[in-house]
Amino acid sequence: MAGAVVAIDQGTTSSRAIVFDANGVEIGIAQESIPPMFPSPGWVNHDAEKLWEVTLRVTREAIAQSGLDTRVISGIGIANQRETTILWERATGKPVAPAIVWQSRQSVPQVNALIERGMGPSYQRITGLMPDAYFSASKIAWLFEDQPELKARAEGGEILFGTVDSWLMWKLSGGRIHITDVSNASRTMLFDIRRGDWSDELLCDLGIPRAMMPSAVDNSGVMFETDPALLEASIPVSGSAGDQQAALFGQSCFNPGEAKNTYGTGSFLLMNTGTEPVVSQCNLLSTIAWSLNKQITYALEGAVFVTGSAVQWLRDGLGIIKNASEVEALAAEVSDTGGVMFVPALVGLGAPHWDQDARGTILGITRGTTSSHLARATLEAIALQTCDLIDAMKTDSGIHLTELKVDGGASRNNLLMQMQADLLGVPVVRPKMTETTAMGAAYLAGLAVGTWSSFDEVRQKWQEERRFEPKMSSSERDRIKQRWAEAILRSRGWAVQ
Repeated sequence: MAGAVVAIDQGTTSSRAIVFDANGVEIGIAQESIPPMFPSPGWVNHDAEKLWEVTLRVTREAIAQSGLDTRVISGIGIANQRETTILWERATGKPVAPAIVWQSRQSVPQVNALIERGMGPSYQRITGLMPDAYFSASKIAWLFEDQPELKARAEGGEILFGTVDSWLMWKLSGGRIHITDVSNASRTMLFDIRRGDWSDELLCDLGIPRAMMPSAVDNSGVMFETDPALLEASIPVSGSAGDQQAALFGQSCFNPGEAKNTYGTGSFLLMNTGTEPVVSQCNLLSTIAWSLNKQITYALEGAVFVTGSAVQWLRDGLGIIKNASEVEALAAEVSDTGGVMFVPALVGLGAPHWDQDARGTILGITRGTTSSHLARATLEAIALQTCDLIDAMKTDSGIHLTELKVDGGASRNNLLMQMQADLLGVPVVRPKMTETTAMGAAYLAGLAVGTWSSFDEVRQKWQEERRFEPKMSSSERDRIKQRWAEAILRSRGWAVQ
């Protein structure tokens, strides 16, 4: 079937590949888990070679399942976990250290140091980002301090840096291509989002050689063809975006003011702000949404570090559920949280609070508290963190959302989506295709190779599956949000006390 595209969705806990036909219909899918490693408290790492091996395997499996001859696939689109940092040898293609995952807090000292030397405002002005260990820049600096010889090798061009998109494209090209797309580049805390290039000022501040940085390219366009030995044919890689930008594209949020929230390991709320970056007054991030034909579209973003991973903690840390999907039924056993409030600051707080030293806090426990109350409080916390982002976004943009488009694994949780509508006071809309990250990568790839011709054609393929209308009274909504604000205050700064 001519016009089919493959979407690679490399995430924090799994790699997935989906083959879409020219109608945007899924015709082949494969997925495999890749559990992160936790070598020290607050550290989150991946084996970069395993990321590649699993990604290649699921891509082959998805193509095989589709029944298509590889030679008729028009393009490949990549979406990836952002900020995760990989350094590898140019000559051998071998990683020189574990990949440092976006969630990892091991580079907090490097962030504190740049703030102490007064560079925080420069990073925010140039990159649109709040200085934080979340982003790639401090992770590179940490690796240089941990292995001092790497910096000298990087200056000599022997060591390369990339986020996961760059790593996968290096491998897919057989070690020929060292590039990144501008949406991923904008998440490194080293990229000038107005100039569309690496900032020499910030590279110099952290002692990061420009020679190790990939070239930044548009999100849609033929970038290279894959090594034919990998997939039995040379296929154009024609789309790439960070997972959250890909989801914004997959939700057809092409106009300024349109927004989506993705519920994954973390939650990420993005609003299209058009061709000019909005400078946030509420600690949100200004970021590149995508660039097509050298025209950059920007977005405001609020990043919550722990949402789906809070449910994973209920499963793996407390053992009160066996599978993440069980949390909805457990939470539905009670009508409210019984006064329990859970702030899931398990790796600090992201937007709009940005407290690296906040820690998870559970308040209101009594003898009557059960696992059901804690499960419900966890879902409520996921929704309340999104409310914080929406309130901040409203202040920054002046736009009052009339509805929120949702996607990601946890968006299938009907109880959570109803909670979200209740606490926001606006409808929450779930599409038929909730894997919008992969869909966005496919659209970016397909637009470049002629599978789809325009934004209008892509928008027509978006279909609503369910709409959740708010049912909660405004007084109850205000009461819960006030208690939440108090709970946030009690969680802050805990790691330094």
